[in-house]
Amino acid sequence: MKIMASQPGLTMDGCKARVARLANIVARKNLDAALISGRRYVHMFCGLWTRGVFRSVLLVRADGHTVVATAVERASPVFADEVVVYPAAPLGTLIDDQFAAATESLTPWLRDLHHLGVDRQIAVPADARLLLADLAPELCSLRRLKFPDEIEMIQRGIRGCEAGYAVARELVRPGLTEWDLYVHILTAATAAVGESIGELGNDFQSGTPGGPPRRRPMQVGELLPLDLSVVVRGYSSDLCRTFAVGSRPTDLQREAHRRVLAALATVERSVSPGVSCSELYRDIASTLTAGRDWAFPHHLGHGIGIKAHEAPRINPHWNDVFQKGDVFTAEPGLYADELRGGVRVERDYLVTETGVRALCEFPLDL
Repeated sequence: MKIMASQPGLTMDGCKARVARLANIVARKNLDAALISGRRYVHMFCGLWTRGVFRSVLLVRADGHTVVATAVERASPVFADEVVVYPAAPLGTLIDDQFAAATESLTPWLRDLHHLGVDRQIAVPADARLLLADLAPELCSLRRLKFPDEIEMIQRGIRGCEAGYAVARELVRPGLTEWDLYVHILTAATAAVGESIGELGNDFQSGTPGGPPRRRPMQVGELLPLDLSVVVRGYSSDLCRTFAVGSRPTDLQREAHRRVLAALATVERSVSPGVSCSELYRDIASTLTAGRDWAFPHHLGHGIGIKAHEAPRINPHWNDVFQKGDVFTAEPGLYADELRGGVRVERDYLVTETGVRALCEFPLDL
């Protein structure tokens, strides 16, 4: 197995274990190999993470042998049996179709194959007469079980979020614009993670249920549901804390906060493998707004991993069930004009054999 040195990230053991699970799926479906081209999937299986302008393709044979085609020789880390470097930018100019070039570079390994599983529509070399099978459902199921190195990637993002909340706790005040707060949070989160985090989500508006930052000053008495998502090498974190702007929260705002924390407590004592996500949503939604003309207009939570939203979905429109190894977020919220925005508190959890383990520690107070 060839290893290219790099900054800390996914581990060899974790990548090998995930490749073994994929190889078992390939063998069970009577395929010769899987051709993986999604950037985050390639990273998940072999640790390869490059700049977004480059593309890589990973071939995983039914016997577990791996070959990755990459645009840069010193990408890091790469846990694969063979590494092929294709010319993605001759003299520094990017070629148009990198997926095609990466796949073309794998021609010697594709010639003897007949049945290939793929994670997306992809052009294969003309002389490789291949029957293609869609592996998307199997990959979605496979990635639910998070390995320790993946949990660490998510927790790196969580540490970025918590650094952002620490800054917000110091800065949130009447007159500060949402945009200025966003800039300070982005700076703190990036510094905490130690590398580029790409787009910072999600909600930064004061006095509303949420939205992108505006050049609008915050007003005294408003609530700011600050929903942050820091993504580290494709792995998403997702947290929310609510801040009172420039004054003590009103009795109604405190009541809404108590109800939201009670909903989180219900999640923490209720979730274990086999529990229905839709039933948990209905149980909490039925009591969260009781006796008040307040709105709970969104899901209770969702899985996180190499996508911002994945299974399990705590939403009555899906019939998901919690599984051991799921990492998910729970985010009860209440919104109304009389609350001057709303209260949302969100935590990330790992599902264990007996319950859940919280992955974030930043205080939940209003």
